[in-house]
Amino acid sequence: MKKECPSCAMEIDSAAKVCPICAYEFPAQSKALSWVAIVLVVALLLWLIL
Repeated sequence: MKKECPSCAMEIDSAAKVCPICAYEFPAQSKALSWVAIVLVVALLLWLIL
């Protein structure tokens, strides 16, 4: 699986944390932040329904 580097637009391995072409460092995404975002979306949807 591949991902595109936002700095140089090269396709690199999706597991890479640093682009081997331009040395762009991909930001690490926190699992806690993902869960907080999911909970907030669900809460917003419930609030809109009720």
